[in-house]
Amino acid sequence: MFRLLDKRVIAVLLLAAAVSACDDEASPTTPTGPAPTVTDTFTGTIAQNGAATHSFSTAAAGSVTATLKAIGSDNTLVVSFQLGNWTGTACSIVLGSDTATGGHVLAGTMTGAGTLCARVGDVGNIATGTTAAYTIEVVHP
Repeated sequence: MFRLLDKRVIAVLLLAAAVSACDDEASPTTPTGPAPTVTDTFTGTIAQNGAATHSFSTAAAGSVTATLKAIGSDNTLVVSFQLGNWTGTACSIVLGSDTATGGHVLAGTMTGAGTLCARVGDVGNIATGTTAAYTIEVVHP
């Protein structure tokens, strides 16, 4: 009889544990994916020894990719191309190259929302009295 009672007690305890694990008021959770991306395009011209800086804001953490889509008349002009943090008055460089030509890519990861900047500048290859047109494309959260 002790064995029969022992098995019944164990069965009742198991049933109680199983029932208590059920939650009648459980609500489904919606999975969150990565933040949607934004594409900013910046254009302009730079002169000999000149530079141009463009700031943009990221809404969340995620990948940031800046591409020098076009520079000069044939994309072979060598310039500086940089990506950094916007301080409110200047671009504090984080990634960069002083040998960028058309198609050069800079990529990094933001840990949260913030204001960044992309900068392009002459490194001594733009002739006196001329300018070079550029296009920068930045993809970010």
